[in-house]
Amino acid sequence: QVHLVESGGGLVQAGGSLRLSCAASGHTFSSYAMGWFRQAPGKEREFAATITSSGDTTHYADSVKGRFTISRDNRGKLVYLQMNNLKPEDTAVYYCAALGSYTEVENGPPTYDFDYWGQGTQVTVSS
Repeated sequence: QVHLVESGGGLVQAGGSLRLSCAASGHTFSSYAMGWFRQAPGKEREFAATITSSGDTTHYADSVKGRFTISRDNRGKLVYLQMNNLKPEDTAVYYCAALGSYTEVENGPPTYDFDYWGQGTQVTVSS
């Protein structure tokens, strides 16, 4: 069992930065790949970034590549999403998730199941 709690969201002007945190509890956190996903009003939830259990491999959506950085601290049971050069279209509720059955795919995005979700944190970027 893994319990996830996100924090760090807020209101920021375009071009600004925020760092989201996801605090996990449970003995198995370090065995999970983790991901950040987001859902804008009226839209479906979408992938933003993933990181393997060891932290050695990351993937990003094209829309955030070069601006967002995912990282993790397994000892502290934390996952971070550093978001720079924020744009109004980044406005969404951001969720972290523990990813089960995570598999790297050569020349393609990884595959995974969603085992656990946090409650989300709101990020609003004003223009």
